[in-house]
Amino acid sequence: MFLTVIRPILLCSALIWPIAAAETSPLNPSRIDEITGLTGAMNTEEGVYKVSSPRTDVKVNVDGTVLPPFMGLTSWAAFMADPKGGAMVMGDLVLFEDEVNPAMSALFEKGMTVTALHNHFFFSQPRVFFMHIGGTNTADKLAAGVRAALDQVKQIRAKTPEPARSFQHPALPAVNSVSADPLTAILGGKPAAKDGMVKFTIGRSVTMPCGCTVGKEMGVNTWAAFMGSDETAVVAGDFVTVAGELQPVLHVLRSGGINIVAIHSHMEDETPKLIYLHYWGIGKAQDLATTLKTALNAQAAAGKTERK
Repeated sequence: MFLTVIRPILLCSALIWPIAAAETSPLNPSRIDEITGLTGAMNTEEGVYKVSSPRTDVKVNVDGTVLPPFMGLTSWAAFMADPKGGAMVMGDLVLFEDEVNPAMSALFEKGMTVTALHNHFFFSQPRVFFMHIGGTNTADKLAAGVRAALDQVKQIRAKTPEPARSFQHPALPAVNSVSADPLTAILGGKPAAKDGMVKFTIGRSVTMPCGCTVGKEMGVNTWAAFMGSDETAVVAGDFVTVAGELQPVLHVLRSGGINIVAIHSHMEDETPKLIYLHYWGIGKAQDLATTLKTALNAQAAAGKTERK
C-alpha cells in the first residue's frame, strides 16, 4: 500500500522539476530576442543562445571581391548561464572606423567589457574592424548592452550611410610646437623632444619563457607622443596592461574623448600576460595629458587591487 501511494507523488515530482528549472533559468530566448531586436538560435548541447546581425547595410570589398556577410561580416552575441548566478555574454561586433568608439562607449554605459579590437582582413574597403565584447549580469541587462551598441551603429549609419574616412577635428598646424614643460608637470618623467614633438615612455617588466626579464627597451612600455601645438594637438600611443587594468584604462580614455584604435597582445607566454591598447586623441595638449594621467592613476589603482 505504501508503494502504490508514493509512486504517483514521485512521478508528479519528476514532471514538475524540469518545468521549475526552466522557469528559473537565467536565459529566456524570446526575451533576449525582444531586447536585442534580433533572432537567435539555441545550442542545447552547450547551453548557449546566440543572436547574430549580418552587416548588410554597407558593402565591404576585400581584396577586390565584395564579401558576403556569411564570410565573416556578421556581428554576434552568445549568452549562457553563469555558474555563479545570472548569465554571461561573449560576442564580436563588426564595425567601421567611425563606429568603433561610439559603440564602445555605449557598451561601457551598460556595464559591458571590451576585450579585443583588431582587423580580420587586409585590403578591405571600407576598412572594417572587429570588437570582442563580454560581460556578466542578468541576461536582460546583457542583452540591453548588446542592443545599445547596435543601436549606436544604426544611428551613425542613418546619419552618414558611408563610413567616415577621418576623425572630425581642426586642422593641425604645419609646424609642430608642443611645449614639453606643462605636459611633464602633468605626466612626470623625462620626456624626449624632437622638432616640436614630445614623447613620454613608462616601462614595466615581464618574464619570458626563457626565464629572462624584458622591459621598456624590449617593448614592454606605455607611451604617449604629442604633435601639433598646445592648442591643437594629437596624442598617439599604447598602454600596456595586465589582468584587471584594461577596462579601467579604456573607460577613462573614452570618457576623456580619446579614441581606442586597437586592443591585442604583442607576445606569447609572457608572465604576467600583457594586453596592449593603442589610442589616438585630438584636443588641447594639456587636456589630453590630463586624461592620460587619470588613466595611469586608474591603472595603478586597479593593479594594487589585483595584487591583493
